[in-house]
Amino acid sequence: MSIVSELAEEIARGRRLTRDDDLSIFGEAGLEELCDGADMIRRELCGDHVDLCAIINGRSGGCSEDCKFCAQSCRHGTDIEHYGFLDRQTIVDDCAYHEQKGVRRYSIVTAGRNLTGEDLKKACAAYREMHEKYDIGLCASHGLLTKEELQMLKDSGVEMYHENIETSRRNFPNICTTHKFEDKINGIRMAHEVGLSVCSGGIIGMGEDFSDRVDMALTLAEEKVESIPLNVLIPIKGTALEGMEPLSEDEILRTIAMFRFICPTAYIRLAAGRNTMTDSGARAFRSGANATITGDMLTTSGNNISQDKEMLTAMGFTL
Repeated sequence: MSIVSELAEEIARGRRLTRDDDLSIFGEAGLEELCDGADMIRRELCGDHVDLCAIINGRSGGCSEDCKFCAQSCRHGTDIEHYGFLDRQTIVDDCAYHEQKGVRRYSIVTAGRNLTGEDLKKACAAYREMHEKYDIGLCASHGLLTKEELQMLKDSGVEMYHENIETSRRNFPNICTTHKFEDKINGIRMAHEVGLSVCSGGIIGMGEDFSDRVDMALTLAEEKVESIPLNVLIPIKGTALEGMEPLSEDEILRTIAMFRFICPTAYIRLAAGRNTMTDSGARAFRSGANATITGDMLTTSGNNISQDKEMLTAMGFTL
């Protein structure tokens, strides 16, 4: 049995990797055996269920923050559409559509440093109505909120809060200067304190090295994050990262597999950039991934809902 296979077996039996371990194996091991090991961990600890989620852009453009990857930032010259918080019926109807399509998790995502005042009240009203009407798990992504604001979301029926850390602690200042890595960590901890699950991951392909990705995975494991969205950078014209070279599919798969070894029981959720891989990332679901963003209006994540369901069920997964 290879070292990678032995490590996978140990993790399946309960071992958890930390910063004290030699993690060079993730950069040095053969890709196929690393992906096979991650797939085994996924089967043993998470089963064959794939979690599908959908999002709606509830408020677009004009964000005050300077995140280098983001088309929503007012500091970049992108052609992103700008609009205020959507009316409640538009959001509720979209949630109903996705529930009917078999999606079991739904989130409102808003541009901006945070969501406060009347916009937060509107969001809570929408969450309350969706919670009452539909059999769907509700998530929220509204930036850097206070503990009281997170409690408002939970009281409105939200189950999970999204707070991406984006990259490693070391690399974060290279990506954003208008808020700090610790602000993200505090947000994760406050969400957990009020009883919310947490969805937190980041973006790969922003100039970081592989050790930064390992550090990001370790941080998320230490914070006991339940869902980890992995985005592959889509260089957007007008942003500071528009000229970045795309990652190879092998590099993406190696990263996904590494995350499964370090975060063995979390949802590893394919997000933006899935359509940069062959067959909308089919190999990723045999390399440790067990969740994805889906939707019929998405342009950055991959297939539409019907295509995702057909592909995943043909691979033997339940949804």
